[in-house]
Amino acid sequence: MHMSIDRLKSQLKTDVQIYIIRSNKRPKVDIKNYVMKYKLLGNTGERVSQLCFGTMSFGGDADEQMSKQMFNRCRDAGINFFDCANVYSKGKAEEILGKLISSCRNEIIITSKAYYPMSGDINARGATRQHILSAVEKSLKRLKTDYIDIFYIHKFDECADLADTLGALDTLVQQGKILYPAASNFAAWQIMKALGISAKNDLPKFRCIQPMYNLVKRQAEVEILPMAAAEGLAVMPYSPLGGGLLTGKYGIKKRPESGRLMENKTYQARYGAKTDFQVAERLSDFAKERGYSAASLAVAWVSSHPAVTAPIIGARNLIQLEGSLKSVEISMTEELRAEISALSPVPPPATDRNEEVTEHNCSAR
Repeated sequence: MHMSIDRLKSQLKTDVQIYIIRSNKRPKVDIKNYVMKYKLLGNTGERVSQLCFGTMSFGGDADEQMSKQMFNRCRDAGINFFDCANVYSKGKAEEILGKLISSCRNEIIITSKAYYPMSGDINARGATRQHILSAVEKSLKRLKTDYIDIFYIHKFDECADLADTLGALDTLVQQGKILYPAASNFAAWQIMKALGISAKNDLPKFRCIQPMYNLVKRQAEVEILPMAAAEGLAVMPYSPLGGGLLTGKYGIKKRPESGRLMENKTYQARYGAKTDFQVAERLSDFAKERGYSAASLAVAWVSSHPAVTAPIIGARNLIQLEGSLKSVEISMTEELRAEISALSPVPPPATDRNEEVTEHNCSAR
């Protein structure tokens, strides 16, 4: 059954601190002061900025100089949370991030991930014990740090024993090389299975999850987000802009000359449905009518779900970055969220008996 927004809020009891961050001017970009909020990272006691910057573009779409400029702009805006993965630009993203964090390592929280192949070695992939232990050692060297705050298993491994995977994470926690195990792209049942194994075997449990979530990809609303709220897990959704689809540049008959959706076959398949472009056009029109940037509105909508800790924003350059940063200025009321939510189909519930509202339903009382 879908959990109400009010009920989710009451479960989360999120402690939020607000700080006013001063920013430095940079050329050719409209830089403004923002009020950045800091939220609890699940039940870890750590606090992270309401936006997490994803470094997938580092060493790829963004060269080292642009990566540095975007990192500095994020720090100016109050972001203390940076997401990475070993596979991003085949390790180059970690190397660049490692250089950038050298002077502020204790002030920020970083993540990395492992699962996908990093070489031609048939065993240098997956969530096996051997690969996880090896991958973390290599990530630590690239990041030039002694520990990774949050380490994700990048994808559920159907071939590896989940108990072995969690045992490897336990080893790394005991060694102080990772602080919090986490899961990316796991289904709700896979996360709950992992939590059960951790509880049974007294192993460190997943503390954070990273699902895809945006206005055209809302499957996480069915089980993942309610599950995270109930279990006290931090949630860092990726792709809040749908690979650029929700930036206002796309529509039913509207396409830019360049962009991820124009150049990347994976993203074309992920966001290629006609209905996706219809939603993009509705959001673009809605944003113009209300005087918002479509990109800012899309990120703010994801951020406003009460189970969400911090959406992962990404950019190729400072101009793209600024659009996502501006999302913190938007006051996402329940009414505004409902209006935006109505622009795309609501996913069906996890069970088929939610049409009944009787005295036997606790939520109906």
